[in-house]
Amino acid sequence: MRPHDSQTCTAFDGHRLIASGPLTDVALATKRAIDAGAAGPVLVFDDQSSLPVEIDFRGTPDEVLSRLALTAPEADKPTTARGPGRPKLGVVAREITLLPRHWDWLASQPGGASATLRRLVEDARRGHHGHERARRSSEALDRFMQAMGGNLPHYEEASRAYWRGERERFDELLRDWPADVRDHARRLAAASWDDAVATT
Repeated sequence: MRPHDSQTCTAFDGHRLIASGPLTDVALATKRAIDAGAAGPVLVFDDQSSLPVEIDFRGTPDEVLSRLALTAPEADKPTTARGPGRPKLGVVAREITLLPRHWDWLASQPGGASATLRRLVEDARRGHHGHERARRSSEALDRFMQAMGGNLPHYEEASRAYWRGERERFDELLRDWPADVRDHARRLAAASWDDAVATT
């Protein structure tokens, strides 16, 4: 797998869709659009969060991809073989503050305080996974609409309709938006609503 192929994103030239898919493919398509004289502004959004993806488009397509490879997430980088012994866990030491009774309870748990706290955090993450996913997808739509639709007709009304769960009203208010922006916002909204339904 090439670096960043697990990350999908969507690129726009102004309100026109350039490409959507794996980051490496989108980066190359966007590089071609810029070289062909894209009107701009050119924006690339992460599909999961709608946060902007920073890409350095200077130089040749191979140079653009090589810089992407240098910034690949740690999880995508190959790991070297390890010798015998306990693997590195990536544990980070930070100070926490608890009441004495909390420390007493933690000290009485199998594995000690640190292991117990890690277990509690993992249990909480699993228990709230659906709600977290719904929250993140809502934030993704909100970010995208602010970035791409903030100056478009009925933006505020559409935002309110989304948060009230008024699907038909939301679609109606986006009717006059540029087609590519409208379609992407509708996809994000549908995914967010589906995530919210899954948590109920």
